[in-house]
Amino acid sequence: MKNEILSSDELSTDNFEISLRPKYIKEYIGQREVKENIKVFIEAAKIRGEVLDHVLLYGPPGLGKTTLAYIIANELGSDIKTTTGPSIEKTGDLAAVLSSLEPGDVLFIDEIHRIPRFIEEILYSAMEDFCIDIVVGAEGSSRSIKIELPPFTLVGATTRAGDLSAPLRDRFGIVSKLNYYTEAELTEIIMRTSRVLNMDIEEKAAKELAKRSRKTPRIANRLFKRVRDFSQVEGKVIIDKEITKKSLERLKVDKYGLDQIDIEYLESLIKKFNGGPVGVETIASSIGEEVSTLEDIVEPYLMQEGFIKRTQRGRVVTDKAYEHIKDDGLI
Repeated sequence: MKNEILSSDELSTDNFEISLRPKYIKEYIGQREVKENIKVFIEAAKIRGEVLDHVLLYGPPGLGKTTLAYIIANELGSDIKTTTGPSIEKTGDLAAVLSSLEPGDVLFIDEIHRIPRFIEEILYSAMEDFCIDIVVGAEGSSRSIKIELPPFTLVGATTRAGDLSAPLRDRFGIVSKLNYYTEAELTEIIMRTSRVLNMDIEEKAAKELAKRSRKTPRIANRLFKRVRDFSQVEGKVIIDKEITKKSLERLKVDKYGLDQIDIEYLESLIKKFNGGPVGVETIASSIGEEVSTLEDIVEPYLMQEGFIKRTQRGRVVTDKAYEHIKDDGLI
């Protein structure tokens, strides 16, 4: 089981991944309503001298759920302990994490929807009453032990809020959905990343990069780092629009931000299944990808941009998809 404790001071180290993350709400770009509400909830909890209510953050991958968890810990002046749903396989795993918490700590569980149901039931009492009951000993001589826990805040993150059981979801006092970012917000994030990584970028180049970043900060930062590679190898001291477009073409990221997997998905629907309807499992098999990859990463953006539709009978491509594939000379 993977978990770690980070203090507020450690969150300000110059570790590369952490350095790209804003550390406080005022530095966080986008998600205006979410961050303003969380700021109010944190201030109110401080005024009352209480721990913050448990927080559930949900939305597509790469929108900043983990970053917000770290920000919440920083704003509270608390330590944060992190783990993931899949890594909590046994009752003892959860008990070990919970029993190591100090008063006021933040416990961040990523992919919380993947916690086994029998472990969820133990989490209920931890969230509500700050105690857990665990059974120890072999069958026939087992006994229940009650462990008192210090007050803490659980921050859960998921890309699949619908997969959470109703009892678990109802125990979160704060539930926030993170939405896709605008091009203006992504441009601002890219400009900030350029300053953090000490590589200048022209505003036109940042806008071009933002336009192709699938409305997602994680992708914007990843593409920025790859464009930076191309720029530095060519001896450029500033990233311009020309090298940005050239680099993204090399990376096979088109003007809509669609990459090779997206194109394969659309081509499969159009060429192999006459535009649909067809089930996602069939599409996954036809292009050699996992169903979860298509459902969590590929399809949300394609639907958001109007390239596909979900129907009761399966996925169907739109006229926009036909036109785009046609324009690229793929049909």
